[in-house]
Amino acid sequence: MSSPDAIVVHPLTCASTLMPAYQALAHDIKSRGHTRVFGLMSDDTALFVTTLDSIGVRFYGARHENTAIAMAEGYAAATGELGIAIIGRGPATANALHGAMYAHRTGSRVLLIFGASSLGQVGGPDAKEFNATGVFQAAGLKTFIAANPEGARRMLDNAIDATSAGGCASLLLPMNVQLGLVEYPGQMGVPTPGAAAQPRRTAGRPAAIEAAAAILNRSRKPLFVVGLGAHRSAARKAIEQLADKVGAVIATTLKGKDLFHDYPYHLGVVGSFSHAAGRRLIDQADCIVAFGASLNQRTTSYGTSLPLNVPLIHVDLSAAPIGRLFHADVAVIADARTAAEQLTAAVIKRAASDKPFHTAENCRSLAEHDLASEFQSAHTPRTMDPRSLAIELDRLLPSNRNAVYDAGNFLQVIPYISGLGPDHIKNTVDFASIGMGFGTALGFACGTPDRTTVLFVGDGGFLMTMGELETAAREDIPLVIVVINDAAYGAELHFLKMRDMPVSKSVFADIDFAPVAQAFGFAAYTVRTLDELRKLAPMLLSPEGPILLDCKVNASVAAGYHTETFDHERRKS
Repeated sequence: MSSPDAIVVHPLTCASTLMPAYQALAHDIKSRGHTRVFGLMSDDTALFVTTLDSIGVRFYGARHENTAIAMAEGYAAATGELGIAIIGRGPATANALHGAMYAHRTGSRVLLIFGASSLGQVGGPDAKEFNATGVFQAAGLKTFIAANPEGARRMLDNAIDATSAGGCASLLLPMNVQLGLVEYPGQMGVPTPGAAAQPRRTAGRPAAIEAAAAILNRSRKPLFVVGLGAHRSAARKAIEQLADKVGAVIATTLKGKDLFHDYPYHLGVVGSFSHAAGRRLIDQADCIVAFGASLNQRTTSYGTSLPLNVPLIHVDLSAAPIGRLFHADVAVIADARTAAEQLTAAVIKRAASDKPFHTAENCRSLAEHDLASEFQSAHTPRTMDPRSLAIELDRLLPSNRNAVYDAGNFLQVIPYISGLGPDHIKNTVDFASIGMGFGTALGFACGTPDRTTVLFVGDGGFLMTMGELETAAREDIPLVIVVINDAAYGAELHFLKMRDMPVSKSVFADIDFAPVAQAFGFAAYTVRTLDELRKLAPMLLSPEGPILLDCKVNASVAAGYHTETFDHERRKS
């Protein structure tokens, strides 16, 4: 199986060239077919990134190290290719730890290249000295160190190889190693990428398939819960065929959102971001099959969103998630596509009359369900209900779009923003932090220039990363930014409220961000009503250049998952 980094190099000359190690590494990166890298220049990486840019590997420079890493991760998530971030040593590395942990948690293929202090004492103490190796190892990051110029290229290969199965690796390049001279073979030619990596195929054990098929054959109302792992194994068609054969309805996790958007018995997202029409059928299920889903607390709403006393079949490539967060009666260790194909061959075909979930009434109920009917809009004279705002944005924004979400109370808008599948949606909550959305959106936009990338971000996350407005403008990265501005740390506000504590420290002045964005060259608008938003419809439908909407929303509207968490805490106490 070839990887995206399998490269055939056509040499231009056979003669070796003597050059600094940083230059050789730059040519190695280009020879692997990489066309862009992300980072923040420092004294110990300036020669490296300038060389990369000069030989045709475009360098996108961020204004903060965390953003640079988030850009690389966003690019990797959007394209499936390796995302590369280049960061300086010492304080720059310390600044980047949040981003490094975030990238590590996502599972995307990301290579973090850090400058490092010269090996040995050179010219006295180094004020930037920092034990990056110890920190990265403590964080669980695979770490490689170039100990000498001759070994630097091999360490680059090793670090890239370490990401090949998905995940993050770091490479430390001491300054004197970068500057050391190495012989470079005359192969600085035109790279020819190899075939793209194919999804890993692993069949389930016959005994597990037999046990799972027996449960499905006894079930009359099966429910499939499908996660991102199933999407990564290209399992959609196979799962739909199995659902058709046994009469199952299909729900997804948040990361699998919209994978089955045009399947007639698709229930939407299960758990914290579900809708009433989907929940009605989920509650009736007498069997559950989870495909490539970890069944975390957002999917299960702390064990309350799925029927508890029904058999559950858990399909995953790894045994680790099975039964870890939610009970499993049958474990099928296989990729979702292969397991679905095996089950389709093993189960009994049913008559239409023996598929009570697959009725015209259910099909019509799901197709006609109006999300706006589930709540009473809580507009005020100067703010909008965030849910109503999302429904209107869903109508106004281009259909061929990416939706990238920062984190915060505003995530309650997710059910109301439709999409074309998991490749078009990116959540940045893997480290449960705010502030990763802006950089991720920039990288996502770089990787999918044919789509409109929309960043949904709260005012807290936006203020953390507002300096990247300049990055978007300077690097000419098209982006629509929707600041869902409740003038508060909304999640903390409702956390305090539910516990009868004062909320004053979580609330801030109502500041207009539009003039700030305009100063950076954005078309920027303050929006307080849906009518004001509708007036921007032509611009939103066909965006030209960067756009920012400062959407003022009612802070009193709480995301449903806050109540789930609070109720879970009370049940435990």
